[in-house]
Amino acid sequence: MTATDHPIDASEARTAAVRALEAEFSDLITHFRRLILENANRVSPGMLPGAYKAFTTIARCEQATVSMLAERMLMDKGQASRTVRELEDLDLVERTADPTDRRSSILRLTPHGQERLALARKPQEGMLMQSLTDWDIDDIESLTRLLHALASGGTPGMPTAAQG
Repeated sequence: MTATDHPIDASEARTAAVRALEAEFSDLITHFRRLILENANRVSPGMLPGAYKAFTTIARCEQATVSMLAERMLMDKGQASRTVRELEDLDLVERTADPTDRRSSILRLTPHGQERLALARKPQEGMLMQSLTDWDIDDIESLTRLLHALASGGTPGMPTAAQG
């Protein structure tokens, strides 16, 4: 008898599938780390990936506080403050007083920061769109739904707690 004569039980098949998925995620994470490092260097040579992530988080939110940034990036407030200071020193981010809480500041990208971010992202613009050119729209929507379920701890096809 050979190994192919024995059917793989469901537990082994699930383990193999999850390990294959983990390997694909690992490759994808490595790819994204490379892109983040390249983009960070285009914004400012020598910029660390963590500073770039903070910079893009502020950009994505349009405005943020140090506390919110720390929470979103899973870092302590001191580290977030130091990173924001670096971004301010590079004229990428500016602080203004929070009108609702004078102890806090609102962080926004400066016009220079907006320009640097656009230039940094330019080489990757459309890369995902190009990668998915030959994909069926249903497949793209399925991948989106499955990734959302995985990220939110839900089950595909079942509403998550946030959805009701």
